[in-house]
Amino acid sequence: MKVSVLVPVYNLERFVLPCLESLLAQETDFDFEVIAVDDCSPDNSYALMLELASREPRLKVYHNEQNQGLAKTQKRLLSLASGEYLAYLDGDDLALPGKLQSQADYLDQHQSCGIVYHEAEVFDSDTDVVTGHYSRDYYNSALIPPCAGVEHLIRYGCFPNASSIMFRCHDHLTDAIDEDCRIILDHPWHILNLLYIGGTIDFIPDVLGRYRIHSQSFGGQTKRSPERREQVLKDQLKACENARAFGVAEEVIAQGKSHYEFATALYFLNAGDNHRFNCFIEESAKTGWFFNKRHHYAYEHRDDPDDVRLFLKAVRQ
Repeated sequence: MKVSVLVPVYNLERFVLPCLESLLAQETDFDFEVIAVDDCSPDNSYALMLELASREPRLKVYHNEQNQGLAKTQKRLLSLASGEYLAYLDGDDLALPGKLQSQADYLDQHQSCGIVYHEAEVFDSDTDVVTGHYSRDYYNSALIPPCAGVEHLIRYGCFPNASSIMFRCHDHLTDAIDEDCRIILDHPWHILNLLYIGGTIDFIPDVLGRYRIHSQSFGGQTKRSPERREQVLKDQLKACENARAFGVAEEVIAQGKSHYEFATALYFLNAGDNHRFNCFIEESAKTGWFFNKRHHYAYEHRDDPDDVRLFLKAVRQ
């Protein structure tokens, strides 16, 4: 099998069929399989998946008898895969024509590449309006080369859309899933995958997927909970620390952690939570390294959050 596509599903009866159908419609010159695991959804997701699988032999569907969470569901997906290359798609996102062929061809032609990702358009689920592009609009896009290394993932964040990745199979597939991370799983996964595989993480600029925004999506849930945003930071810090066992330089790890603390401080600054802003901006400066001039200014003027807000609006980088 050339490619296995992994799709976790939970409570996605409105979205799961378009997701799976977009994958099954892919035209390729190789064999591929789509593996979907429903994590004991309380809605009709699994029944819909079963009905589609009865008509589509390339679709293999499974069901967790009890809710396991995303990390364990991802591990099950990985254990079921047989492909030389593995792709991933969240159960509410969409693949566009040419996705699988383009990514598999890229990996065939670039042996130094461990993970390849593509551009994805971001769209509002209710209106279908495209609101941006995931990678080109990423806030650190100017710092990410087309062929990046693990140090870029650590320093600059999760610049690949989770549903845009394809990577080479390796001997430590389930070891690359960090179950200690409760919300952010893609970032530590990309870092560990690349460290196990070796090589680069490369970008295909073609728009080959669609990233859906809706009220129950990751971003929608996080905006409603300060505690959830703090857990996001804990997961990001853990993603950085995981690299230590592979000999990644301490400076790179420390800079990555400082960056995520700065980003968290800005999140709370924009939310009007001055106390949390001050706590996290002070934490971010403990190494003495500043991500950019915005970071340095925010720290130096941390006792005047209104001034920092005005400065950051005027200076974007």
